[in-house]
This record gives sequence, structure tokens and C-alpha cells, in this order.
Amino acid sequence: MKTLMKDKFLSFLGICAKAGQLSSGEFMVEKSVKEKRAKLVILAGDASENTTKTLTSLCHNHQTTAIIYGTKETLGQAVGKTYRASIAILDDGFAKGLLKQYQQ
Repeated sequence: MKTLMKDKFLSFLGICAKAGQLSSGEFMVEKSVKEKRAKLVILAGDASENTTKTLTSLCHNHQTTAIIYGTKETLGQAVGKTYRASIAILDDGFAKGLLKQYQQ
């Protein structure tokens, strides 16, 4: 059952990528948060301690929700890229949908 939910989350993330409603990579995610365009930030569970600390602090300061999910490899595959330690969702609807999947 847990695997099925994980697949839904990653599938939803892939749809978000195809719609062009995300940015990925530490620099682009940081820029999106600072510009208040990011509605949700997803961090890989195996992201470096420095990346996790920096982005969670930035999200806290800019009142942006941040969650930890999957690995760099699974997040990268979901969005059609190589390894991704961080992803910013830029659309409210996609952010709400992903949070709903995450909380199940």
C-alpha cells in the first residue's frame, strides 16, 4: 500500500514537471523561494545536511512549506532529470495535490 501511495506522489510530480510548474536544483529552488514563487519545496531524504539546513531555513523565513520525500534519484527520475536534491512547486493546485498525497 505504501508503494502505491509513493507512486502516486511521484506520478503527480511528473505531471507537474510536464506542465512546467516546478523548478529544480538548489540555485533555482532558492531563487523561487526568495521571489515568493515557490508554493512547496520538496527535499530529497538523502540531500546533504547543508542543503537541507539552508533550504529549510530559507523556507521557514519566507513562509513556504518544505517536505522531505524520496531520494535524489527518485525525485530526479520523477521529473525527467538526473539526481535532484530539491524541487520547488510553483503552482498552488499542484502544491495542494502533492501535499495531499504526501499526507496519506
